[in-house]
Amino acid sequence: MLLILAIILLVAWLLGFLVFHVASGLIHLLVVVAVVLFVLHFVRGRRTS
Repeated sequence: MLLILAIILLVAWLLGFLVFHVASGLIHLLVVVAVVLFVLHFVRGRRTS
């Protein structure tokens, strides 16, 4: 779930930064959140329940 959310945020950042040329600092917040979610996903690993 975290990985999917991180990928969506990363794609939104790429679209906002490259396609629509949004230069706001808030658009870079998306990439920071995406990186944090990637790190959390790999640190936690897969949970078996």
